[in-house]
Amino acid sequence: MKPGTKFIHAGVAPDPSTGAIMTPIFQTSTYVQDGPGVHKGYEYARTQNPTRDALQKALAAIENGSHGISFGSGMAATDAVMKLLKPGDEVLATNDLYGGSYRIFTKIYEPLGIRFKFIDMSDAATISQHLSSQTRMIWIETPTNPLLKIIDIAACAEIAAAHKALLVVDNTFASPYLQNPLDLGADIVVHSATKYLGGHSDVVHGAVIVKDEALAQQLYFIQNSCGAVPGPQDCFLVLRGIKTLHVRMQRHCENGAAIAQFLRNHSKVDKVYWPGFADHPNHAIAATQMRNFGGMISFTLKDDRLEAANRVLSNTHLFSLAESLGGVESLIGHPASMTHASIPREERLRNGLADSLIRLSVGIEDADDLIDDLDKAIE
Repeated sequence: MKPGTKFIHAGVAPDPSTGAIMTPIFQTSTYVQDGPGVHKGYEYARTQNPTRDALQKALAAIENGSHGISFGSGMAATDAVMKLLKPGDEVLATNDLYGGSYRIFTKIYEPLGIRFKFIDMSDAATISQHLSSQTRMIWIETPTNPLLKIIDIAACAEIAAAHKALLVVDNTFASPYLQNPLDLGADIVVHSATKYLGGHSDVVHGAVIVKDEALAQQLYFIQNSCGAVPGPQDCFLVLRGIKTLHVRMQRHCENGAAIAQFLRNHSKVDKVYWPGFADHPNHAIAATQMRNFGGMISFTLKDDRLEAANRVLSNTHLFSLAESLGGVESLIGHPASMTHASIPREERLRNGLADSLIRLSVGIEDADDLIDDLDKAIE
């Protein structure tokens, strides 16, 4: 089944009781049983919900996994994956990653005895030198947030497997339309489904997808025991978003390419971070493991003062100044003070995240209007 068809039909079927083509929102906390322990597969809504079941099947299908597990947010999904570890375990994580991931790693799990090393994974061959006998997990984003670095998933998978460590890929920036890490050897895929999967900036949701049955059962146990589950309305909204993922991503990619080229040619723009450029350090890997290059772009100005960046951030009209990404509308953000403010400034600068960096989530509006909006703000 080709992706466009899969996104529309994966995990869903007409409701057997009514024939409704859209999955119903089962807004219930409990289910009546015919007798003690005699029920229709549902006992309590923290454990199971038919709307959530449909979404979890869809998530598994679109990532070519066997099991999808839904959570109340992307951070709840990340938290569940971290609970697979125990004190003394070590995680190698890319040094360019979402600030919320850095915060939960260093502020929640490091004090509980899990160690983290943040390293540049642009050259996957260098990862092995950081492994230790305690390394149990390798955590990557690709493309990374916000510098759009590309990490070789297949190479990381080989390293992780040889070390008997889990490879986790945060696939939020790419979405399943552009990239399927499980096909490249990853063990776990994580999504903030708030972003491209939902696609309309109207839901907060997280997802984990795996292929391994034992791993899936561990994660279902964590989901039920810890209770960070999404409500049925949220599940319905993500299901709805998945149905149009392919057509939205096509436009995100088209607009992203046009805006990246515009920025690169602008006299006042310095660096443009976008993996679609042929001279991007890992463009060849991106072209191999991705189907296109996405709608996320970061850039700096030749005037590298924070005041100059703030003038741009404050003077767009179609690009709304806001956190998040992946919605149909275009957003502009300042990672250093917004999405990555939880990372100490010294560490941000060491990793190449300048105070003046601007991040764009390019929406699906008309590209000419978006370019005009950016041009006026930069000028």
